[in-house]
Formats: sequence, C-alpha cells, structure tokens
Amino acid sequence: MAIAKAERLMNLALCLLGTRRPLSKRELRESIEAYVEAFGPEKGTPGADDSFNRMFERDKDDLRELGLVIETVENLDGEVGYLARRDSNRLPPITLDAEEAAALGLVAKVWQQARLAGAASGALQKLRAAGLPEGVDPYEAHGALEPHIPVHEAAFEPLMLACRDRRPVAFDYRKANAARPEPRTVEPWALECWRGHWYLAGFDRDRGAERVFRLSRITGKVRTRSGKFTAGVPDVVTVRETVASWAGENADRSALIKLRSGAGYPLRAKAVSVRELGDGWDELEIPYGHGLDAWLVEFGPDVVVLEPAELRADVVDRLRAVAKG
Repeated sequence: MAIAKAERLMNLALCLLGTRRPLSKRELRESIEAYVEAFGPEKGTPGADDSFNRMFERDKDDLRELGLVIETVENLDGEVGYLARRDSNRLPPITLDAEEAAALGLVAKVWQQARLAGAASGALQKLRAAGLPEGVDPYEAHGALEPHIPVHEAAFEPLMLACRDRRPVAFDYRKANAARPEPRTVEPWALECWRGHWYLAGFDRDRGAERVFRLSRITGKVRTRSGKFTAGVPDVVTVRETVASWAGENADRSALIKLRSGAGYPLRAKAVSVRELGDGWDELEIPYGHGLDAWLVEFGPDVVVLEPAELRADVVDRLRAVAKG
C-alpha cells in the first residue's frame, strides 16, 4: 500500500509539473492510472466521486507538505485547475556553513513542542540532503537555549497553510467588545506573534481594508475559498509594522491607570512613570496605542483606567461583552 501511494503521488507530481496549463480534477482523474483503476475515468456513483475527491485532496496536501508548490487557478467558466510551475519548484544549489546550520537548527527547535515539529524536522532532513555539513548537528549546536513559541490555537495550522498557498479563507471572529462572533472573509498575508499571542494580518474583503485578527478570537473552523487574491500582498516588513500597530506596539500618546500593588508586571515594564497611591494601589503612566484596551482587559480587576475617557469607555465595553458571554 505504501508503494502504491508513493507511485500515485509521484505520477500526480509529474503530471502537474509536466503540464503547461492548469488541469482540472476531471482531467487528472482521467490521466493518472491509479485514479482510473480505483474510480474509473469518468464520474460514476456519488460515493466513488466523494472517495476520489477525498483522495485527491489528501494527495495534494501530501505533495505540498513535501515542498511541491501547487497553484490553484480558476478559469473563465469557474472551473478550478491545478499545476506546478517548474520555475516555482526549482531551487539553486544550497551550501551552508556550520554557523548557518546552527541558526537553522535553533529556529527549527522553536517548533519542537508545537504542531509543526514534524515539518521542522523534515525541513532539516531536506537541507542535510541538499548540502548541510555532515559534521554539524543543528539540534545540539546551542543546547543551552530552548526557544519556544506556544501554538495552542486550532486556527494556526490552516491559516499558516493558507498564507503559504495564497488562498482566501473564511472564519467566524469575535471581537473583544462583541458578545457574538461575525463571519469574515480574508485574504491572509502572514502570521505574527506579539506578547505571546498570534495574530493574522490580511485583507478583509467584507470591509475592503487591511485588518489584523487575534487567533484566540477565531471560533469554529477555518474554511478555504477558491479564487485569487484581489489585493496586493505587502512586504514582510510592512506586515510586521501593521501587526505591531494593531497589537498596540506603536503608541502616540499616554494613558493614566491605577494598578494593584504587586500585579501587572508587563504593564510596569512599559510604564513611563510609577507613583504610589497607598491602600495597595499604584498610578502608572503608560504608552497608549491601538489595542491597549484589549491588553488592559486581560488584567481584570487589578487595573482601573483613569484617563483618557475614551480608553476607559473601551475597556468597560470589552468587560461588559465578556460578562455577557
């Protein structure tokens, strides 16, 4: 069975690499011997069609996991086709010295406790085959360092794949000041981690503008959509600046808050000034930018916003939304 699957994947890869135009599922079903033997060359019973569709989607995902760049193209009639351009799947010779190999090993180690552990290990194996120095063990190069980025959100993996493949997605999203989630259709650009939280930056089709979404507020499943992006994708530096701004990293003014003594150490680290008020409270002046209200809500009853009034109102609205469930 393993040999049969490997042969089927190889034939599918060769078919996608050898074509000059996108091939539909129907054409691939008629061209690849394993599909013809299992399901016949044409549409048959609904059960057989469903089985073929499931097998094809698994095979396509397996090839992408192995590194094959498969493009999805929709023609004028709305039919979806697939191809793997040779220029997109050709890499120059890879040569890595010991320091470069150690850096890659350290990056891969970040994912060893996350769902990407298998992909990280597989990537290092491919790099070793492509020129990673034999005498270097990238996992042992910096044994004292244990970098780790937590990834608990179920939306992370499908969004990561959608960013990689440039596929639009749809999901339900609950804003911090809303009691119920709302549907969103997004062209995903990139995932970024700020303050221990993951954010998705992309183009929100419903609002016609760039938006940033915190993954922990995505409810239900992330669903992929066919078709191309309608908006351009900014460079990685611009995307990071966008996430930083929405996550509250770019502050243009100050806010005054009361903070319970012995609490809120991340806020104290950001504070411009701290003054003891007595009775177990301190007064802090902190930078105020987009997203500060969402951050303050996380500290619950240990924080009271004094000014500005708009920030206090935003925090109260978010707390009321949380109380409503």
